[in-house]
Amino acid sequence: MRMSETEKELVAMVLSGRTEAFEPLVTPYRRPLLALACRLTRNREDALEVAQEALLRAFRSLARYDVSRSFRNWLFQIAANEARDRFRRRTREKAALENVAQTEPPHSTPEAGRERREIRSDILQCLALLSPREREVFVLRDLEELSIRETAGALGCSSVSVRVSLSAARRKLREAIRVNFPHLEEGR
Repeated sequence: MRMSETEKELVAMVLSGRTEAFEPLVTPYRRPLLALACRLTRNREDALEVAQEALLRAFRSLARYDVSRSFRNWLFQIAANEARDRFRRRTREKAALENVAQTEPPHSTPEAGRERREIRSDILQCLALLSPREREVFVLRDLEELSIRETAGALGCSSVSVRVSLSAARRKLREAIRVNFPHLEEGR
């Protein structure tokens, strides 16, 4: 399916600086894009994020779009790539967190090791409550100790976005610990 004349005109308008033309360009594809993302991620929240990111990437990459291709197919390819990238990131995060949870310091007693494993398990449960973005920001900023600017660069977002996500992540973690794991607060 080739690009319609209306779509070509809207692309030309966006590329000439009239960014408001992007909305009518993508409006017919919003529902099918979300449906595709739902099928790929099997999770509504992830699907919403994948669809939103696909639209942002399409907007940023519109100058490289080949008008001889179907706009719908191009947009769907971006969404599929985003879903695939998100799955890979999540798989790597999960493996890294499980690796951290299984690491034992040398010369630890069996009881101390068991207690550390329980605490790590509790912390992993709390981290699972965060959205993928909140978890990424929290891990990079608070666990890997990157600066706000470095975290923003690593995630390809603004410093403000990092601060907002980090604040939300910390708030959710504090609440989860307070409600579900009060024994973790005892060391405060």
